[in-house]
Amino acid sequence: MANGLHVNQVYSEYGNSLAYQSPIVSFIGVIVLVLSSIYVARQVRNDYYAFLALGPGGTPSTPRGYLRICVLRLFRLRDPLEPPSLPPFLHPQQGVLKGLPRRQGRRPRVAGIAPQRQMTQRGGQDMYEALSSSIRNLIQCHPDRLYLGTSCFEKHSTGIFADPAFRSRPTCNGEVCHAHPCDGSMHLTLHPADVKLVIERGWGERHPLARESWWWRAKIVPPGFVMIYAPRDEKDLRHVMEIVRAAAWWVTGTELRRDIEINQELKSLGHGELKACTEC
Repeated sequence: MANGLHVNQVYSEYGNSLAYQSPIVSFIGVIVLVLSSIYVARQVRNDYYAFLALGPGGTPSTPRGYLRICVLRLFRLRDPLEPPSLPPFLHPQQGVLKGLPRRQGRRPRVAGIAPQRQMTQRGGQDMYEALSSSIRNLIQCHPDRLYLGTSCFEKHSTGIFADPAFRSRPTCNGEVCHAHPCDGSMHLTLHPADVKLVIERGWGERHPLARESWWWRAKIVPPGFVMIYAPRDEKDLRHVMEIVRAAAWWVTGTELRRDIEINQELKSLGHGELKACTEC
């Protein structure tokens, strides 16, 4: 009997202690919840404004667009500097970029998914205009294969497209490349071997959504979709345009003839034309 009374007394005291501490524990819990909510809200707010700071791109700069990006982050590549695989059935097995030198300096910092933008080492307005002029000249030299249009991926910037008769690889409406006015960088699609070379030589990196699954590439971007860093000077620009030519070859299935481009340049300088090169 005495033991039973002692046990009941212990439970009674324990219950009274919980009843006494319950409001304090609840108050602390509420404070923790409020502080956690404020922290999460601030993180989301900062992340949203960082998304807006990237500027216009393929995803609308709206709360709905931001939510879409949050979902896409779950599928991003772990390492954009890891080249895509080279399927044994792919023909040809080699790319066309030959003699691409190593880019001088460190890689720039890149942020975002859609849009993906170069945050450091941005090209100036003069370099972007030079890049745009080089793109237009390339199209003027090959009007039967290439034309200018609004980027199918970005929905607002200018891009190069392959004529429907020369589209050998699936991209967004035959898009070869597009340039970004805000930072001078580019997006384009390359042969896997050329993607590997571009990454190794420091000229670019894969788009974070350039996955290789067949169900993915049909809805987002091709596995060979890469960002090419903004050219910083005329020397960089020449190498970047060689990469653009490689993208045109991959999308159209044929190399662009250099003799046509040389003749166009000679005409602009007031010189005569060279004889056509059948092997160019």
